[in-house]
Amino acid sequence: MSWQPEPRGLNQLLSLLRDAISPNNRDRVLVQQSLALFNDIADYNSYLIYILVQMTQEDNHTRAIAGLTLKNNLLNHFDRTPLPVLEHVKYISLRSMDIPDSDAIVRRTIGSVITAIIVQGQVINWPQALTVLVHQLDSTNPLAVEMALDTLQKICEDNAKDISEAKIDNRPVLDTIIPRLIPFNTSLLLNMDSYLQSLFLIASDEDTEVRQEVCRSFVMLLDNFTESLLPYLNQLIEYMIFCNQSTNTKIALEACDFWNQFTMLKHLHAYLIPYLPKVIPVILNSLIYTEDDLLMFGGGDEEEDLHPRFNSRYRNSSRYARNSEEDDSEDDEDDQDDDEFFSEWTLRKFSATSLEALTSAFKSQVTDILLPLLNQALFSKDWQVVESGILALGAAAEGGVDEISPHLPEMIPFLITNLSNPNAHVRYITCWTVSRFSGWIVGQCTSDQGRTQFYEPVLRELLRRILDRSRRVQEAACSAFSTLEEQATEQELVPYLPVILNHLTRALRLYRNKNLRLLYDTIGTLAESVGSSLNEPACIAVLMPPLISRWNGLEDTDSDLFPLLGCLTDIATSLGIGFLPFTEPVFSRCVMLVSTTLQSSIQYDEYDDLDELDDEFIVVPLDLLSGIVQGLGNTVEPFVKQSTLLPLLAVCAHYDSRCEVLQPTYALIGDLAKACFSTLDPYLENIMPELIRQLENDDPAFRSARNNAIWAVGEISMRWSKEKMDVHVQQILQSLIPLIHPQSLSVELQENAITTIGRLGIHSAETAAYFLPQFNRAWLFRSRSMRENDEKDSAFVGFCNMVVLFPHALNEVAIRMLLDIIGQWQSPSPPLALLFDQITSGYRGLVTEKANP
Repeated sequence: MSWQPEPRGLNQLLSLLRDAISPNNRDRVLVQQSLALFNDIADYNSYLIYILVQMTQEDNHTRAIAGLTLKNNLLNHFDRTPLPVLEHVKYISLRSMDIPDSDAIVRRTIGSVITAIIVQGQVINWPQALTVLVHQLDSTNPLAVEMALDTLQKICEDNAKDISEAKIDNRPVLDTIIPRLIPFNTSLLLNMDSYLQSLFLIASDEDTEVRQEVCRSFVMLLDNFTESLLPYLNQLIEYMIFCNQSTNTKIALEACDFWNQFTMLKHLHAYLIPYLPKVIPVILNSLIYTEDDLLMFGGGDEEEDLHPRFNSRYRNSSRYARNSEEDDSEDDEDDQDDDEFFSEWTLRKFSATSLEALTSAFKSQVTDILLPLLNQALFSKDWQVVESGILALGAAAEGGVDEISPHLPEMIPFLITNLSNPNAHVRYITCWTVSRFSGWIVGQCTSDQGRTQFYEPVLRELLRRILDRSRRVQEAACSAFSTLEEQATEQELVPYLPVILNHLTRALRLYRNKNLRLLYDTIGTLAESVGSSLNEPACIAVLMPPLISRWNGLEDTDSDLFPLLGCLTDIATSLGIGFLPFTEPVFSRCVMLVSTTLQSSIQYDEYDDLDELDDEFIVVPLDLLSGIVQGLGNTVEPFVKQSTLLPLLAVCAHYDSRCEVLQPTYALIGDLAKACFSTLDPYLENIMPELIRQLENDDPAFRSARNNAIWAVGEISMRWSKEKMDVHVQQILQSLIPLIHPQSLSVELQENAITTIGRLGIHSAETAAYFLPQFNRAWLFRSRSMRENDEKDSAFVGFCNMVVLFPHALNEVAIRMLLDIIGQWQSPSPPLALLFDQITSGYRGLVTEKANP
């Protein structure tokens, strides 16, 4: 590995990295744009690993920024990294384990780079990394041991599924790792008291990194060796309160994590209650933006005309800390790298998460302390204090909703006002906090006063914020409005559809890149919430043209198609027949996307590299086709006949190792069976064995695919000819009967199994009735709790057909159960009502025979 950097390029890169952390540099967007240009340099990552590992004379923060940039490059552009460059990064990363850097941040950053490579490239493709890490556990250098442990922890956290399944030399990876970790626990337990005393002795050390590691150690001990800490717990809580107030944010951050960890240990809650009056004010103060936080975002009250951006974590994250503090950028490439400098956990983020956890754990014991403090903060003249108070209110919303609700009639108008605050940061966080109280806000629509005082002003202001000048505010407003849509019903949304669609379609014309994807999600949620009410000419005329314009502007290989396809799926389902004018081009393109991807997979099959297949180019189009089929019903038949969809579905149904593909495939097969069965019939001899094989697949990863297969078999059984269906009935029942007995299975899976078993009796009652003694009592017991609808009605039609043929299969308990269900049925269909009368009369005669032999 003889690679060496070109001096001029190295100096340019170093200058930019230094600017990125300089407190005097306020234009970080320009820094990012300049750094983005380095992506065009093939060995960019070689420069970054050189700065991180080999430039020990450079400032450690600059080195760490280089490493963080490298990590994000690997996570976002792994497949575009030249193989020689990747091998060089691997080599230098592992070599650094031999002589660990003296700086803890640099060591952890190198561990993050190693983790990123394993996450993206899989454990099995870099077995040397684990070999080196495990070997380092025997090192006499404590820094080497700590670095190895820290890196292994990151790998296990970020890549749990892969590492739990991976094998090297036919031996599970965990069989190598776990035995090497156990001695560390054993040794620590034997020396716990001495270890704790040593931690307390250095707890007041002036060195920042030492105190940071002390706090981190106490948090880990609380999690893993709780009982050993009990004699020291009061002392430890006081220490963490002290550290949480440190002017050094790194120390305060580590201490803040202690409260979040404490909430998970319910048996220790009584220890913390007396300290809550001290803890809550400290956390509240930690929510205020620091100067460094503000520098990340270019100051406190910028009002530049920003382009919109999208939060890649999507809406409705239960934690503020995971979806709120990202920076803006201009185009796709920059957007993907947004988090390079701003995605690390800050004290503010940790504090918000800890406050949410504490409120959930202690309820009124926290809110009684918090609310008076918020009353002061919310009416401060300092916008930063006001903003932190709004954040705290939102963080406490989920866990303390019952305690906060009585105060919302005063608080919601305050939040409505701040949705128009001159400061973009305040508007941003207010959108998020308002979303946390969406349920309460929508609930006020039960009265005219509540609707006009709370719901309508929130609706109006969020729509205005969707068209805000700040991209970050646009993002927060879209997320908040989506949450409001989910909480509302047609009754709350339909009267406002014209104004809602006006704002959303204006945003469609203005947005681009990542915020546009979030907007698609918001529009799709609206379609789901209002259903067929969207199928009005005026609504269609406003909504569809800008969406179709976006659709026409995207290439088939553009991943930006996916969120648009998802949006159109919800719209197609809601519009129903109203989607017909747009069906032909959308239907054809979806089929073409699936076809092209499957043809590519044939090439991958030749190289035994199916993992390279991009499932989304199959999954998302199939989902949209399902939405179209559901919406159009039998009018979709000409489009199906004129396409190659059905042969493609027959191919997709054989992708038995791809649960992501099977799930929408089986759903679409079931939808087609309902809408236009005659088109599906010629392909069923090939498809049905695949569906039946999936009925017994108890792999948790395939649960949704299995569920859809069960449902699809039921839909087919109602329509396929008796002679064709009879061939499969025994195998289907043998697979499904065991599913209706155990209570451990999901309700949805059991209900689909019950429905399909019953439906087998519609055309194949003679064959299915033979098995009636095996399932009738469990079937009746489970079916009692199912909601009365068309599916349950058809299932009982088939079940009753079996009972009529084989009435003696039911014992007295089952007969009483069936008669009880018949007596309580509200609105049976005419065929089912006739069967109910027939069964009731028959069993009455059977009972009479028994009474009078």
